[in-house]
Amino acid sequence: MKIGRAILAVIGVVLLVSSIGIAADSGTKSRENTLKVAFFPNIGHAIPVVGMEKGFFEADLGNATTIDPKLFDSGPQVIESLFANSIDIAYVGPGPAINGFLKSENHDVVILSGAASGGASFIVHPDSDIHSVKDFAGKRIAAPQIGNSQDVSLRNYLSENGLKTFEKGGEVIVLNIPNPDIYTLFTKGEIDGAWVPEPWATILVQELGGKRLFFEEELWPEKQFASVLLIGRLQYVEAHPEIIFDWLESHQKTANWINENPQETRIIFNEFMNTHMGQSFSDSVVDEALVNLKITTDPIDESIYEFAKRADSLGYLGRDGYSLDGIFFDIASNESIQGSK
Repeated sequence: MKIGRAILAVIGVVLLVSSIGIAADSGTKSRENTLKVAFFPNIGHAIPVVGMEKGFFEADLGNATTIDPKLFDSGPQVIESLFANSIDIAYVGPGPAINGFLKSENHDVVILSGAASGGASFIVHPDSDIHSVKDFAGKRIAAPQIGNSQDVSLRNYLSENGLKTFEKGGEVIVLNIPNPDIYTLFTKGEIDGAWVPEPWATILVQELGGKRLFFEEELWPEKQFASVLLIGRLQYVEAHPEIIFDWLESHQKTANWINENPQETRIIFNEFMNTHMGQSFSDSVVDEALVNLKITTDPIDESIYEFAKRADSLGYLGRDGYSLDGIFFDIASNESIQGSK
């Protein structure tokens, strides 16, 4: 079975898993001793996948805390779960992190750490005549849901190059659809290109003959931008400083381990996909996807501010202006965190 079609067959499992979790018997523990963690089943979320599969987080948190992992397939779902207090910390892209912070009561969603940088590309269909941005007019281009990281980057890129989307009176048709549907339209030749994250970018290249026009990081200062962040509910973070401190220590250890063990990371990731999703990626897809992103705990602050500026210019952050003051939770200066150890 081909990679993309296999993922299409099992993608619905994510919705079920996100509602019931993938930790056994967590309901027998009191909520106070349970840390509910949200993440996605993709390679950019290697830190939570590897950290939990290897038992790093469990070892650092100890027996007093039960880790209750929950899989999601979109950032807005995660943010809604944070608002409902059914998720405590989560791995998401910068778009949901910023929106969560701005829309939460008392700015209760904060960034705790980075998790990945880069890992998105613009892929051209093999039958399309796109060779540069000059060829975008009249083309059908896909990106995931409106307001997500790739959507903001695509629309900003069009604007910077003097192009408008069809709904704004321009000639570029932007389709906002889930990554599996992008794969389907790409297969049928019904789109000319797509701005997508890993591993979907590599899947479109390796399986469907797509051409990588550019890596998104090429468009950013120093060729880096935050693509996955660790966020948390401020109320939970402040109420459970020891748990957060231990998680962040293990988060850093896991990032270091991944960067030192890429081949074993691929094995662990695919075992995870087999166990929880019923299918895995090919070795070549995972290996290339890992190379095309950087696992890092650096949240790359400036890229968050720039991303918010771009989203605001597109009208995604409302009409009343915005402020990101307080979005980064300062572990070093927080006495409750530091005093917990």
